[in-house]
Amino acid sequence: MANRFDLVLDRVFDAPRELVWRAWTDQAQLKEWWGPGRFTNPVCRVDVRPGGTIYIEMRAPNGTIYPMSGTFLEVVAPERIAFTSGALDAEGKLIFEVMTTVTFSDLGDKTALKLEAKILSETALAPQYLAGMEQGWNQSLDRLAELVTKGSVTL
Repeated sequence: MANRFDLVLDRVFDAPRELVWRAWTDQAQLKEWWGPGRFTNPVCRVDVRPGGTIYIEMRAPNGTIYPMSGTFLEVVAPERIAFTSGALDAEGKLIFEVMTTVTFSDLGDKTALKLEAKILSETALAPQYLAGMEQGWNQSLDRLAELVTKGSVTL
């Protein structure tokens, strides 16, 4: 059953697929673009393999830290990544859990990306976070586009 916050986004990046893939799977690159505009990621740890983990602390412009964690379920380089993730409360418990699947396709020297986010579970606090998920992902993907097109990511 679809959740009102489920999301599908399609983007085309003016960069080869291997470069976009690296920006998703290299911890140093991921740290540079993950999260809404003007957020930073003082902590970014990823182990991109099935069963590997992702943990990011996003810092808002006002200094508030928003931790999130998850687990990679599928990693097929350079075609597909699937992972579960969610925001954590002050006690480190999930506020919600999302299954995110990202598919990368060659378009000559460009890359088509499809991001699908399906809500798996949510607490009473979740809607206030999930209401901004589409905007947050769009801003993250804008930051990713900037990173891969300005030549900052190398293979």
